[in-house]
Amino acid sequence: MKRTFLILALSVWSFIIKAQTLTILHIDTKGLGYEPAQMGDLVRLELDKIQKFQVTDRYDVAHLITQKGLNVANCYGKICLTEIGKSIGSDKMLGGSVEKLGKKIIVSFRLIDVKSETTEKSYTKEFLDLTPEIQTIISISLREMFGLENDQEIVKKLTEPDSYESVLNNPYSERLKLNGPRMGATVFTGSLAQRLSEPKAQGGFNAMPLMFQFGYQFETQYLNEGNFQGLFEFIPMITGFDQGLLIPSFTILNGLRNNKTGWEFAFGPTFSMVQMGEGYYDANGQWTLVLADQDRSQIPFPIEKRLDSRGGRYEIRPGFLIAAGKSFRSGKLNIPVNFYCIPSRDGMRFGASFGFNGKNKKS
Repeated sequence: MKRTFLILALSVWSFIIKAQTLTILHIDTKGLGYEPAQMGDLVRLELDKIQKFQVTDRYDVAHLITQKGLNVANCYGKICLTEIGKSIGSDKMLGGSVEKLGKKIIVSFRLIDVKSETTEKSYTKEFLDLTPEIQTIISISLREMFGLENDQEIVKKLTEPDSYESVLNNPYSERLKLNGPRMGATVFTGSLAQRLSEPKAQGGFNAMPLMFQFGYQFETQYLNEGNFQGLFEFIPMITGFDQGLLIPSFTILNGLRNNKTGWEFAFGPTFSMVQMGEGYYDANGQWTLVLADQDRSQIPFPIEKRLDSRGGRYEIRPGFLIAAGKSFRSGKLNIPVNFYCIPSRDGMRFGASFGFNGKNKKS
């Protein structure tokens, strides 16, 4: 009998609490890109979900304010909220602010009891600067304020800087492996460009110094700290298809990417397989290829290697690549765009590439 009475009493009390009306006007904001009215709408939406009060609809709020000629601009304090609450007949008023301060988002709410003109509840909490997750931050704050449970793993990821990576505190966490095709073009300069454009009869390649490239990028994220992630990239590439050439290469890069903006920087060795020949420059500066059966002791000039389409062997030539770029996102599609340069004594190489891939969740 007592148990039945207790359940009935709790049910009646819950109904009374829920029957109380609660009104939200504007929530003050700073540095988040939200207007106070927008933040008020977001807080109103999340508060309605927890079903603790009868939350006044935003259209009803707008109607009552217009009808009574009230000015709610900059109405964030207890006195103003109490006066507005009495004017529109609301039992409770919720006000507060959501502000970005340094690398933190500070959430502060106050629940005002209109009849007693007192602050019934207050709440303040710091979160990491994760503006894209502001709705989750608001939801967690309101649930904590009114004594409801939250997923503590999500709370940890939104509040602790050294928490393990997740889709919440690292927008690129699903991109642990950004495997995908890459395509673009590269430009040769200096003596390297001149050599490529020379006729084949002179050891050149009869090619333009601008060539198309196609390849595939294998990428792994090995470090995630704050706003940055460390990347290891392996990129095999084929260059020169459009010129009737086949120049294979592979590049190994180590880099950093900003988790928020998608900007990245990388550098590392690159290796190209090219046709080489041995020869010498005569007194007039003309290149002459040394034939396999030629007596080298009779050549009065230093013998050296250089690019030569008549050479009978391919060699791996190393270089150092410096790259920068940005990844753009459209839904689950990533579009990385990169620019790079390869310095060399024979001339600089410049290039640009882009690709695409979908986000693969970490297994």
